[in-house]
Amino acid sequence: MKQTVTFDLQGRQVTLETGRLAKQAHGSVLATCGDNVVLVTVVSEYQAGDADFFPLTVEYAERFYSAGRVPGGYFKREGRPTNDAILNCRLIDRPLRPCFPEGYNFDTQVIAMVLSFDGKYPINNLATIAASAAFHCSDIPFNGPVASLTVGRVNGHMMANPSKDEIEQSDAEIIVAGTKNGILMVEGEAKFVSEADVLAALKFGHDSMKSILAAQEELRNKTGNIVKRTFTPAKIEESFRDKAEGIIKPLVKKAFSQREKKVRYSELEAALQTATDELMPQQPDELKKQRQKEITKIFEDLKYKIARSMILDDKVRIDGRDVKTIRPISVEVGLLPRAHGSGLFTRGETQVLGAVTLGTGDDEQKVDALEGLVVRRFMLHYNFPPFCVGETGRFGGQSRREIGHGNLAERALKMVAPDYEKFPYVLRIVSEVLESNGSSSMGTVCAGTLALLDAGVPIKGNVAGIAMGLITDGDRHAILSDILGDEDHLGDMDFKVAGTRDGITALQMDIKIDSLTFEVMEKALNQAKEGRNHILNEMEKTINMPRGKISDYAPRIETIQIKPEKVREVIGAGGKVIKGIIEQTGVKINIEDDGKVHVASADPEAAKKAIQLIKDICAEAEVGKVYRGKVVKIADFGAFVEVLPNTSGLLHISEIAHERIRNVTDVLKEGDVVDVKVLEVDRSGRIKLSRKAILERSAST
Repeated sequence: MKQTVTFDLQGRQVTLETGRLAKQAHGSVLATCGDNVVLVTVVSEYQAGDADFFPLTVEYAERFYSAGRVPGGYFKREGRPTNDAILNCRLIDRPLRPCFPEGYNFDTQVIAMVLSFDGKYPINNLATIAASAAFHCSDIPFNGPVASLTVGRVNGHMMANPSKDEIEQSDAEIIVAGTKNGILMVEGEAKFVSEADVLAALKFGHDSMKSILAAQEELRNKTGNIVKRTFTPAKIEESFRDKAEGIIKPLVKKAFSQREKKVRYSELEAALQTATDELMPQQPDELKKQRQKEITKIFEDLKYKIARSMILDDKVRIDGRDVKTIRPISVEVGLLPRAHGSGLFTRGETQVLGAVTLGTGDDEQKVDALEGLVVRRFMLHYNFPPFCVGETGRFGGQSRREIGHGNLAERALKMVAPDYEKFPYVLRIVSEVLESNGSSSMGTVCAGTLALLDAGVPIKGNVAGIAMGLITDGDRHAILSDILGDEDHLGDMDFKVAGTRDGITALQMDIKIDSLTFEVMEKALNQAKEGRNHILNEMEKTINMPRGKISDYAPRIETIQIKPEKVREVIGAGGKVIKGIIEQTGVKINIEDDGKVHVASADPEAAKKAIQLIKDICAEAEVGKVYRGKVVKIADFGAFVEVLPNTSGLLHISEIAHERIRNVTDVLKEGDVVDVKVLEVDRSGRIKLSRKAILERSAST
């Protein structure tokens, strides 16, 4: 039976509907706002799987008909998900995942289908709300509901879900998701916004969620409060747990005394193997498979408890640091001779190589997106090969994780990219993670900054990033600076903050507990600022400002301005003129409609020659100036002389010589080269020339 609820969010009406579409899914909600319509379905298997994690998958399907468009390309149908679609999958997944019961390992899938799109409302937030509502109204165990919205700030005024035009004027774009108890996820970028202002935005975002959460509760009530499936986590027999813990606990404690990741992991693997070797032979054959899973579960639980108690009770982290200390940092630049800029950033056991390439207008990325053609002049690509964590695995292509981490680093660095008008290059940064033990995305931010400085890019400020963690037992808490991979896995928060000394440029937060006070968030933001400034100090010991020149292997781009009405002449019929210049000089030329001409070449002389050819085409005759021109046509009343490329003037018969001549051909013929002076250029652009004005008068005249 169809049920709907409608609520107001900052002056926009949002409608949630269930019971009409996709009724065989375990839950489905159609969410509408303006001309945006998204259908989200959720399904969870009734039989538990073998996974020792929660197997939740989220798919975000963009349909071009939703925007009244036909897809580009040969096949004319939607293909693999775009980067934006994958990022939206992650934005939906991250706040939903913590709301499922611990130990829930039933295959669960969310599919969000964009059915109508107007580009005005943040449709990824609409999809998250619909997904939460679908779970909330279904029989699937779910501790929601969850709300999601975007916070912007225009002229100091906070707003929820700003329009695309408002976002362009905003100095912050922060997606906030959470429950009534607190915030679960943050993702966004800012233009050097202070920690206090970011905290204010998060508070505003959480306050603005009330109507979204209330609407989902109302929809659930209207559907009859469907009873949730009974789920009881598997319990381990106490006697078996006690015996396993007796073997594993001292070995894990000993392993956690090792500061080096390789040694620690080796001892942890040995601890698990020891427990398996001692316990498994005693088990009946029919229980061995179950017992093996239980040993692994006990092992993971002990790792979780011991690592956390070390921090809360002993104030010591796994690698021996206190909560604020940053791991040792080393920095190198200029490693790669042919890349236009490179930087190597090492922090503890995390190492990232950044490489920068300067491209021309031809290198712009053009994306066929729902909102139309999107042109990107700043790109960051993040690679996480398996060897960086000492493993074998799939190599090539991009995982969703790589796309997400790259996007975060790109957000952080694009804020300091120079304006295209001042530095007309396409910028591509590639991050190669060579070692990873905690926050390679923030290492990418640091390596990217180093590579940009090494490439001579005039960035607006140096950017560093740091990952913050949290350990809490409800009464006590410890905020950790520069977390390890284990502290991310075993902790309660992963809070990444990037920025300059002037403010934050990007942030991302995921919470694993049901709520987090704003006092803890404030402390984490301020502690992150201290860590960020420390990292910047270490980076700037090696390089603190852009090199004074770009690489010899980078194209030189010279920009000149011509009159917009001359653009057609430079291009020529069918591009004939500009193609001729390119063939003649070997340069790349990009002409904008407003008359800006960008000439790119690694050969300065070739660029200089091309610019001169363009200037010659666009040049206009100046009154009083003498030109050496070619006679292109003879008439009874005078000769037409080409004084500039494609520009001719009339040399009247009376202006050829001081003496009177009967026929023009008595003095001139086609093809002659003659010096002439411009006497006048009338309103129509007609040029009057004189030869006699620059000839000396003979004695006889």
